Amino acid sequence: MSTISEQDFGKAPLEVRDTEHYQKEYVQQFVEKWDELIDWDARAKSEGQFFVEILKGREKVKILDVATGTGFHSVQLLKAGFDVTSADGNAEMLTKAFENARNRDQILQTVHADWRWLNKDVHGKYDAIVCLGNSFTHLFDESDRRRALAEFYAALKYDGILIIDQRNYDSILDEGFSSKHTYYYCGDQVTAEPEHVDDSLARFRYSFADGSKFHLNMFPLRKAYMRGLLKESGFQQIKTYGDFQETYQENDPDFFVHVAEKVYHDD
Repeated sequence: MSTISEQDFGKAPLEVRDTEHYQKEYVQQFVEKWDELIDWDARAKSEGQFFVEILKGREKVKILDVATGTGFHSVQLLKAGFDVTSADGNAEMLTKAFENARNRDQILQTVHADWRWLNKDVHGKYDAIVCLGNSFTHLFDESDRRRALAEFYAALKYDGILIIDQRNYDSILDEGFSSKHTYYYCGDQVTAEPEHVDDSLARFRYSFADGSKFHLNMFPLRKAYMRGLLKESGFQQIKTYGDFQETYQENDPDFFVHVAEKVYHDD
C-alpha cells in the first residue's frame, strides 16, 4: 500500500495523463527534496532581477503567486517589497513554502487553491499573477487550461499582467532533450531528464544524489499554442522571453517566459 511518501503511477505510468494526478506526484518525500533541485542561491543568481524589474517597471504592487511550490518566487518578491499572496494546489508544497519563508524571516500569506476554481478561494483583484516553475504543464486537458486562464484573467485588475513560464517543449519534441541546467533547475547533485516524450506527455525523471528517484507526468506545451491560448483568453499583448532574454534562437532556451497584458500599451 502506498504512503504519502511514495508516488503511485499504477502499472502503466505512460497512460497517466490526468490533471488531478499531480497531487499523487508531489508526495512529502519529493517535496522535501525539491529545493535540492532548485538550489535557491543558484537560481536567484541566474534569474537576477528579471521578474522584479518587469513588475516594478509596470508599477505592479499586489502580486498573486499561483504556483508557490516551495516558495522561491514568493520569498524573492516579498524581499523586493511586493505585497504577495501565495497559492498552490498542493498542501505539502504550501507547508514547505511557509517553513522556507519563515527560515528567511518572511511570513507567507498562503491559500490552498485549485486554479480552475481560483476565485472561489482567492478574493480581490491583483496587479499581477505569476505562474512559474513550469507549473501550467500539469494541466492535461485543454478545457482545464482554458478554465485556469479565465480564472487568472478574472483575478487581475483591468490593467493586470500574467507572467507564466514553460519548458521549451518545442525543442524537446523536435530536436530531443538537452539542458544547460543553468537557469531553473540549478542543483548540481540532481538530474532532471525526460524518460518519455510524445505530443501529449513529457514524463520526467528526477534523480537525487542519495539514489532516490521521482517522476512527473506533464503536458508538453508548444510555445505558439501557449501564446494562442493566452490571446484567446483575452490578453491583448504577449511578449515571450527565452531564458530571460528578449532575443534568442528558438531551440536554444531551456525555458520560455510569457508576459501577458490585459491592456495593450506601447513599451
